[in-house]
Amino acid sequence: MNYEVIIVGGGPAGIFAALTLADLGFKSVLLLEQGKDLTHRDHHNPAERLCGWGGAGAYSDGKLTLSTEVGGVLREFLDEKILFKLLENTDQMYAAHGAPDRIFGHVTPQLEALADRARMADLELIPNRIRHMGTENCVTVLDRFYNSLTKRITIRTEAPVAELLCEQGQVRGVRLADGDRIAGRFVIVAPGRVGANWMKKQADTLGLKTRATSVDIGVRVELPAPVLKTITDITYESKLIHFSKTFDEKVRTFCMNPYGEVVTEQNDDILTVNGHSYANKKSENTNFSILVSSAFTEPFDDPIAYGRYIAHLANLLGGGVIVQRLGDLIAGRRSTPARIARCLTRPTLAEATPGDLSFVFPYRHLLSIMEMLQALEKLAPGVYSRHTLLYGVEVKFYSNRIHISTEMETGIKNLFAVGDGAGITRGLLQASASGILAGRAVAERLKM
Repeated sequence: MNYEVIIVGGGPAGIFAALTLADLGFKSVLLLEQGKDLTHRDHHNPAERLCGWGGAGAYSDGKLTLSTEVGGVLREFLDEKILFKLLENTDQMYAAHGAPDRIFGHVTPQLEALADRARMADLELIPNRIRHMGTENCVTVLDRFYNSLTKRITIRTEAPVAELLCEQGQVRGVRLADGDRIAGRFVIVAPGRVGANWMKKQADTLGLKTRATSVDIGVRVELPAPVLKTITDITYESKLIHFSKTFDEKVRTFCMNPYGEVVTEQNDDILTVNGHSYANKKSENTNFSILVSSAFTEPFDDPIAYGRYIAHLANLLGGGVIVQRLGDLIAGRRSTPARIARCLTRPTLAEATPGDLSFVFPYRHLLSIMEMLQALEKLAPGVYSRHTLLYGVEVKFYSNRIHISTEMETGIKNLFAVGDGAGITRGLLQASASGILAGRAVAERLKM
């Protein structure tokens, strides 16, 4: 089996690399996805929420962030104006395949006033426009991408790649987990967050130049939607940054889901927590994560292992995800089923185990999270309520950042790395845009 281009990973980065090549008329393209196709993915199964056609994006909240400042570091590779235009074009491709029309976060006097209030609370509001697809619409849009591509390129799901094949500094193809070898002139690697550990191993084996990135560890916060209504009505997702008083660590809000639900995700053998919201179905609560970014210095260079260790500890103590009332955490006691039942915030994740997160998080992480909650209380009274629920842990696994060119090419000729798997993006839109950049670069070389 020989192909001009092999794409590893069927998440947003891989899909948009494939779309770019297909739209330019290239047909000798093989896309390999280790998980199932959409019709066979079970979103109720935590093991399938991250893996399969559409990647983690398929059952995500579906936020397309039109900002060069958040969601990745592509502005290190492109001029700001060029990148913004690329993001707009990428967003329009989603819209053309069924993403809803409404965009949140336009600059208004209300948004400017909110930013001023945030500063007074020792928080920085990062303004950004967001197209919110909603979880149910994500599946529809990604299914349309699949239907568009399957007529023009070859797609294989449930086909995990075991190894990247390279000789004399040039990529030659891939070896599948079942032993099959597939030759390819170009390989675009887009394994996503779920493939972060695999990507690190491949990079080490191939001698790719990498550097450790920070790991984001924290909690998923759930509270009654009216507490944050004055914020979410203005900007659907508020990205707020705080530097903790005690340790001066960067703490941020992430993935805010008005009227949403808390869900679990399974990454290999660990269970973590996340959240999403639908476009047409609402709960009584809003959830968001508070993440502490931790960067490590020599000799430690494996932040993924550190994040996995914290998640393993939570799973060990709680048999999965732990939930705790903020009031119980402050009082130094574990939450019990009876205490959760008396909580004014009704949990949307029924299978979470009441417990004590202070046994899970290092002191500096826990204190930074508490200080962030106190800062948020000044902006939105009610956040620091004893009835606020904290779920743990939420961990964002990002690959060690691979050294790549402006075309997304690694140090091995014709091997490209894109999306979260390359450690350069952390959101749907920039991941998709990175796939376009790699697709365009490969297309130019195929024309030669």
